[in-house]
Amino acid sequence: MKLLAGIDIGGTKCAVSLGRPTMDGIEIVGKQMLPTAGTPEFMIGSLLDGLDALLATAGAAAPDAVGISCGGPLDASRGLILSPPNLPGWDLVDIVGAVRQRQAAPVALQNDANACALAEWQWGAGRGTDHMVFLTFGTGLGAGLILNGRLYAGANGMAGEAGHIRLSEFGPVGYGKLGSFEGFCSGGGIAQLGASLALEQLQRGHAPSYCASVSELGGITALRVGEAALAGDETALAAMRISGDRLGQGLAVLVDLFNPERIVIGSIYAKLRPLLEPPMQAALKREALTHALSACSVLPAALDDRVGDYAGLSVASDALRRSGQSG
Repeated sequence: MKLLAGIDIGGTKCAVSLGRPTMDGIEIVGKQMLPTAGTPEFMIGSLLDGLDALLATAGAAAPDAVGISCGGPLDASRGLILSPPNLPGWDLVDIVGAVRQRQAAPVALQNDANACALAEWQWGAGRGTDHMVFLTFGTGLGAGLILNGRLYAGANGMAGEAGHIRLSEFGPVGYGKLGSFEGFCSGGGIAQLGASLALEQLQRGHAPSYCASVSELGGITALRVGEAALAGDETALAAMRISGDRLGQGLAVLVDLFNPERIVIGSIYAKLRPLLEPPMQAALKREALTHALSACSVLPAALDDRVGDYAGLSVASDALRRSGQSG
């Protein structure tokens, strides 16, 4: 039975894990977490030491493949981490080369959106499809594309930056752009929508339940807006209607462009689905080609908060498949 190793590198914490593919998915047989602190060299050494310890506990000499998931920008083809904003000091880090010095196995690197797309495609809501789009819908909005049964990364690994698409000349800022897909459809974007609508109401003398005064505008979060909307607050519901409508507009672009069988949306979408789905579906029907839309379903991610546990392992599984050793 194959043994996969996953390394997940985040701005506040990192993890290394071992997993064995099963008939129904993958079984995580070991995991270690550690805070992201110290130089890249120190962190990589610590992660590889952790992998050695997990292998020893599992009674294995080496994994069959190693997958690395990390926030971008990356150069996956060269195995380089290219100065991610949440990882100061990680400049031109040859992470794949460092792992190969310690592990004689196929090693691959992907950004976190692509890694989560692979995880949902192999073991989650995208199972059984050949054409799937995964959207992060978290702090920001990114996409991972599975086309013709394999991950599509583009000419230099930049495919899937759906959050950068401008949906409106004006609107909340996301990905450094006014009115972008990320601006309307992300945790940060929903917070901005909630704040702008709350300010309007406060100026009219009506305080929404999630913001009692102007002094609280800077503390508004997507969670607060979402909880208020679920409780029936009209201002929060208006923010969700705007986000849902723009979500449908952005999804229509993806439906028309890629003709996917399934669009899987992660992070906060599952919790906010009752609020976002009705305006999203209305916009999809209004904007997308009918025949393309008839082939596509939109679902929340099945792996939920566990997707981070599977991200690196999914990259390892994909590397093994590409090397012709899957099984």
